[in-house]
Amino acid sequence: MNKSIIITAGLMLLLGLGLGYWLSLTLQQSPVVQMGDMAEMAADEKPLFYRNAMNPNVTSPVPTKDSMGMDYVPVYADGASAGGVAGTVVIDPVVVQNIGVRTAKVVRSSLSRSIRAVGRIDFNEESMARLHPKVEGWIEDMLVDRTGDVVSAGDPLLGIYSPQLVSTQQEYLLALNNLAALEKSAFDEIRRGAQDLIASSRERLRLLDVPEHQIRELEESREVTDIVHIHTPVSGTVINIGSRPGQYVTPLTELYMVVDLSQVWVYANVYEYELPWVKAGDEVEMTLASVPGRTFIGSLDYIYPYAEANTRTTQVRMVFENPDLLLRPDMFADVLIRSDRQDDVIIIPSEAVIRSGVGTQVFVVSGPGKFEPRLVDLGIESSGRVIVLQGLEVDEEVVTSAQFLLDSESKLREATAKMLGNFGDEVEAEAAGTSEEQNHD
Repeated sequence: MNKSIIITAGLMLLLGLGLGYWLSLTLQQSPVVQMGDMAEMAADEKPLFYRNAMNPNVTSPVPTKDSMGMDYVPVYADGASAGGVAGTVVIDPVVVQNIGVRTAKVVRSSLSRSIRAVGRIDFNEESMARLHPKVEGWIEDMLVDRTGDVVSAGDPLLGIYSPQLVSTQQEYLLALNNLAALEKSAFDEIRRGAQDLIASSRERLRLLDVPEHQIRELEESREVTDIVHIHTPVSGTVINIGSRPGQYVTPLTELYMVVDLSQVWVYANVYEYELPWVKAGDEVEMTLASVPGRTFIGSLDYIYPYAEANTRTTQVRMVFENPDLLLRPDMFADVLIRSDRQDDVIIIPSEAVIRSGVGTQVFVVSGPGKFEPRLVDLGIESSGRVIVLQGLEVDEEVVTSAQFLLDSESKLREATAKMLGNFGDEVEAEAAGTSEEQNHD
């Protein structure tokens, strides 16, 4: 029994060694990243150097074998030797598919920086009206007695009894009667005085908010009205009612607050580092949980000149049209400020960019399976896209996936080329020194 186990284990060990050797030969013959298509190379093209198939960091200027007996892989000249860019990487099309290389076109479009914030809907302060009586009196009847009612400019709101209004009406009637008695007077000054008295009495009624139709009724009927109606000067929604029938009111009493909700203000807080990108006039998009699937478009109207002490943010005010009255004050919303908009610029996906301490670069497809590293200058970045200020042209193709594998290979190629270049310079210098010594001898 033990003998069978030992024999079986030995056979498995030999099988594993054979399989490992076969895989090593396969990797040696098909490296993942090559500097040229072996099938298309000329027969007389000489390798730049040779690389250990198991450890790419180990190279040799001459053909050799590693400790396992595997041949070093020859590395041929890339596009740099023919006027191309140093660090260009060429990959077999099959390997390109295996490592998941994806590309995207360089396009010309428009882009703006997106700043997200939580907004709070509020009234438009410019469309608010707080109604106070201009006389003292008692509320007799209320024509609008519910908050939320919509009123139009000129609609009567309530009726008020005021002794001051009664006496003013009586003064106006006396002025009318006086003019009727003196209008045939032979003295112009007396007629003008009677007319001026009527004008001043009528103006006093108007200033006390007696509506025009009641003044005309008074002129026609010549009877004093006990109840005077107060009308709304603006159109909108009744937000607050500050009086009820029978209540004694003074000019300090707020009778109604009416707000036009056809346009609303939205407030949001912007962080300090986002302030340089925000300016009045920027387009704003807003979405609400209460109105799913709809985006409201507005504009940034004002940036407040002070910061909040607790949050270190600055409040901004945005304006939105609200014809359907779907935007209700004190609701919360998600706002997206489209700031620093730039049109007709070159744009690439942000994932194509490789950022390092020495610069920012992308890999450009310069041929089938051929990828060229290129330094670029970038502008603003937003929504997964970035503006390229310099380094790319429209319709070029950049790598958006697996570019870090290409970057590693490119850096390794470039470093090896520099190393071999320095080594060659040293050999030439040594040969020149030997020649000078022989001439001197």
